[in-house]
Amino acid sequence: MTPRTPTTAGTRERPGEDALAETLLRLVAERGPDKTVCPSEVARALGGPHPDGWGPLMQPVRRQAVRLMKEGRVAILRKGRVVPDPDDFRGVYRLSLPR
Repeated sequence: MTPRTPTTAGTRERPGEDALAETLLRLVAERGPDKTVCPSEVARALGGPHPDGWGPLMQPVRRQAVRLMKEGRVAILRKGRVVPDPDDFRGVYRLSLPR
């Protein structure tokens, strides 16, 4: 096992907004109708399994989810219901195809 050094730690480039949106849309489509995706699945798909990789992507994933909901391409759900206002929701949420 190679130890991480300051020169190699955290050198992974963050994915752009297009990559986040494409991954989010792909995962939701693969899951299919009436199924949901956790936002952390999107972040892990791009940032890898370690929290240092995917953790910083959680807010960018949320921003993309809000944008895509406004475009009618995904739904953001809280407690199984579509959020009424994508700009104003709190807590744990899931992503799905629009109904």
